[in-house]
Amino acid sequence: MTILSRLARLAPIPLALAAPVAAQQTPTMLNEQVNEYDWVRPQADFVRRTVMIPMRDGKKLYTVIVFRKGTHDAPILLTRTPYDADANTSRKRSQRLSEIVRVGDVPFVEDGYIRVYQDVRGQHKSEGDYVMNRPLRGPLNATKVDHATDAYDTIDWLVKNVKESNGRVGVTGVSYDGFTTLMAMIDPHPALKAAVPSSPMVDGWIGDDWFHNGAFRTFGFDYDVEQTVEKGAGEVPKGTGDDYAAYLAGGSAYDYANAYGLTALPVVRKVLEHPAYDSWWQGQAVDKLLGARTLTVPTMLVVGQWDQEDSYGAPAVYRALTQSKRDNAPVSLVIGPWFHGQNMSDGRQLGSLKFEGDTGAQFRDRLMKPFLDCRLKTIAPPPCAPAGVFTYATGANRWETSSTWPAGTPTPLYLAGGSSLTWTKPAAGSDSYVADPAKPVPMLPRPIKMSGDEWRTWLVRDQRFVDGRTDVLSYTTPVLDKAVHIKGAPRVDLHAATTGRDGDFVVKLIDVYPEENTADPAMAGYQLGVGIEIFRGRYVNGFATPAPLEPGKTYAFGWSLPNADHVFKPGHRIMVQVQSSLFPLYDRNPQSWVPSIMSARPGDYVKATQTVRWGGDAASAVWLPVVGD
Repeated sequence: MTILSRLARLAPIPLALAAPVAAQQTPTMLNEQVNEYDWVRPQADFVRRTVMIPMRDGKKLYTVIVFRKGTHDAPILLTRTPYDADANTSRKRSQRLSEIVRVGDVPFVEDGYIRVYQDVRGQHKSEGDYVMNRPLRGPLNATKVDHATDAYDTIDWLVKNVKESNGRVGVTGVSYDGFTTLMAMIDPHPALKAAVPSSPMVDGWIGDDWFHNGAFRTFGFDYDVEQTVEKGAGEVPKGTGDDYAAYLAGGSAYDYANAYGLTALPVVRKVLEHPAYDSWWQGQAVDKLLGARTLTVPTMLVVGQWDQEDSYGAPAVYRALTQSKRDNAPVSLVIGPWFHGQNMSDGRQLGSLKFEGDTGAQFRDRLMKPFLDCRLKTIAPPPCAPAGVFTYATGANRWETSSTWPAGTPTPLYLAGGSSLTWTKPAAGSDSYVADPAKPVPMLPRPIKMSGDEWRTWLVRDQRFVDGRTDVLSYTTPVLDKAVHIKGAPRVDLHAATTGRDGDFVVKLIDVYPEENTADPAMAGYQLGVGIEIFRGRYVNGFATPAPLEPGKTYAFGWSLPNADHVFKPGHRIMVQVQSSLFPLYDRNPQSWVPSIMSARPGDYVKATQTVRWGGDAASAVWLPVVGD
């Protein structure tokens, strides 16, 4: 049979099957914009609900609830955020639950948790006014609502209306979301059974986002515009060039803000108006608020050892709660080898540092999830592990457990002559350098951009780019013949004088790798910052009482470096660097006396000679919290 004859025997194809045509065709010029498209399709393996939850003052807050289909008798994990509840529950537009939530949420939703995100009042789709770090109701907040009441009202609604839940709620979040997590622990709802605040914003003046020991952190301007502007939000429009050059040309904080119209933003004006640690800042310090109460919610506080934004808050809250005489619920502290919030993402590497496996996943699987499971699940696993301190020993690359924090014994490492460090107090001497505000020491090799990976990893960048500058003093130990293991916050005891009327001091604790490293050539000679922190001289007699320095007088400046669990290995050296600027992260100190550095004029910026004294009665040292291994 030929091909033609075979074709002839086939039945004719009905027109309807050959080319489906609608009964009435869509008009060509019909408006093609539609009001809404539901991207969650019937085949999705999850349920995604959006609700407006009423607060006690009548405002309603936009809330997204997601969970796997078939979920029942499930715990709720809540995050209250200014960073868009919709975006947090639509990482990818997928029909798989594990794809729409953030990476850190996957273990929870895969195990039957109900995940809830809520826009805080005044942000995105929530009603009400947005006040950044809205204070607790009281002297700074005359209204009857705050993040504590909003969390209470939200939890109350969830346990009454989400029928798939078991009535138990945990709260968690990173950064601002860590702040709202802590606020939920004040006057908490009875259904709140556990909290995991990560890198929370706790005290914006002492050591979190806005200041560190009185020195203003300039990157906050970009955050202010992004968070508080409805139309035109984004980074400050200073261009895409070198941030060092842009801030240097901008002058003081006020002049820079004024040039770009930022003084029209209430949040900017508030910060500029409060340069010292006055009652306005003190009244917002969450560690003080929690330390004055009895904690009823079991809590796991989390922070990254190299957190570039909020290194202060979690250890401060841990200290406030554990030193309290009250009968508090159990409190744990976790310090991992992370940048800000890396505990909820991939933790295999930080800049040039590589770790043993994914330390973020290890934290979530071994610490966070068991902590929440035993308190939130109806059929709980074995009894909850006791509270403790869980830290990752960088240098040795291992997780460790301690019963207290700090875990080391304060041991002085003294600055000494010949640019050396010694474990015994040396004879008296001094070193000097000239600090020039017109040529501040950069925080990174130029050009600098305080965003992206450069911003996230700046604390672990090789410090050789400043070693040898005439305005940086470097002191180094001999090569170590045995390991030095520290667990805690190193304490700076710096005896120094200036020819100016004010001045900043930056101290860096550095792990110097061997010059030869065949196994890892990228780390040969590397100068790893283990801890870097600044102190503004005018606050030497108290953060609430700034005063001019007396030229030539030696002062004892004292402050802490960030908390660390680190092993300086044999064959390495320990270095301490001292300098007077860390630009453009921190604004420049004019070094003359002005009532507010925020509004210093160009003529106020002057050179000054800084003298660091060591040995004798003015023995400068870094006190290391040393443990025996």
